[in-house]
Amino acid sequence: MKASAALGSNLQSVLVDLIELHVQGKQAHWSVVGKNFRDLHLQLDEIIDDARLFSDELAERMRALDALPDGRSETVTATTHLPKFPAGEVDTAETVGLVTDRLGATVDNIRAVHDAVDEEDPTSADILHGFIEKLEQYAWMVSAENRTPRGPTATAPTRPVGKA
Repeated sequence: MKASAALGSNLQSVLVDLIELHVQGKQAHWSVVGKNFRDLHLQLDEIIDDARLFSDELAERMRALDALPDGRSETVTATTHLPKFPAGEVDTAETVGLVTDRLGATVDNIRAVHDAVDEEDPTSADILHGFIEKLEQYAWMVSAENRTPRGPTATAPTRPVGKA
């Protein structure tokens, strides 16, 4: 199968965000300071490793479809959906918010192109599903660092409703 221009463009859009997520994750990893530094520092390593693996998997999928991935720094900078990461040291609480936002932006873009990708190439859409699942899990885990506990939600029946 040969990718259409639209499929190649959609996959390229995800690719640059994954590359940028990897790069910004490294910046966060190097510049984070404060309470729970070590835990966040190590958690960032996991996100960085997966973002790098995801970008490689996607670029190789693009090549299998005869599309040409472009991971050059100028392309990534010009086309990513992720906002810039601040310079200097960043407190752990702020880093949690920044990383969560970037994970969310990456997932939002994947979701935005997903249906069009799925129409043309369900195999690539399956790959994107895996990325979404893992990145959303990371967003939940990272964001939990800054959350305060909430009370229980409305109680729901614990037994099935209806006829057995």
